Amino acid sequence: MRPGVAVVQFPGSNCEYETALALQEAGLDGRIVRWNASPSSLASFQAFVLPGGFSYQDRIRAGAVAARDGVMDAVCSMASAGRPVLGICNGAQILVESGLVPGWRPGTIEAALASNLSPGRTGYYADWVFVRPARGSARSPWLCACDDSPIPLPVAHAEGRFLFPSGTELDDLESSGTPALTYCMPGGEPAVEWPWNPNGSSFSLAGILDPSGGVLAMMPHPERARWLWQVPPGLPGPWGAKRRLSSGRAAIHEPGPGSAVFSSLARWLGAG
Repeated sequence: MRPGVAVVQFPGSNCEYETALALQEAGLDGRIVRWNASPSSLASFQAFVLPGGFSYQDRIRAGAVAARDGVMDAVCSMASAGRPVLGICNGAQILVESGLVPGWRPGTIEAALASNLSPGRTGYYADWVFVRPARGSARSPWLCACDDSPIPLPVAHAEGRFLFPSGTELDDLESSGTPALTYCMPGGEPAVEWPWNPNGSSFSLAGILDPSGGVLAMMPHPERARWLWQVPPGLPGPWGAKRRLSSGRAAIHEPGPGSAVFSSLARWLGAG
């Protein structure tokens, strides 16, 4: 029997179907579960994904309303019991607003995903970027199958800039195992400016972990890069070259760079 993974659908989610399909392609039983499902119906799932979208129209702040839904009490309980939780884009915003990440004091909001800050730009931004797993992130169920090579993934958000309390240094984050993914150049060098750091995120962070490594909040969309055909042919680096050289239906439906996130979970749960 395939391990069950719940994809929690909130009002305004818009990436739940492709996320569930990406999980299924990795050998998992990805199933969409509505936000008003009974807590008891979640008990059988071995992992949880909060997908991208605009839950509750991003009212107040992105993710703020969904983080206070009753289903999040159940998700937080499952996370504290060691079940992996992934938040993608709006899902990451929900995890931050719920206090699950960075999780230094569980249940306390200790970070923010602020409005994008880029030279001459404001608001929503969508493009492909490159990320690299941070040192120590291989302890995460969501990144355990990733190597340290650059991973191209699309971003699509208006509030994706990770911020931490005043005075927080990178050493502080690294000592608690917070960094998960960092924006980088196509060749793997650190991204220090737009467009490779697409939102001005502190320390070029694209994703963060809780202290256990089981909860990952990431702004890029791995489900939008699950298949090779989703990769732009003009993308720099080996994935763009692979896409340009692909031909035929079988080749173009090969796994893409985002598949590593889902295959990591499958390996962790013994399905991959």
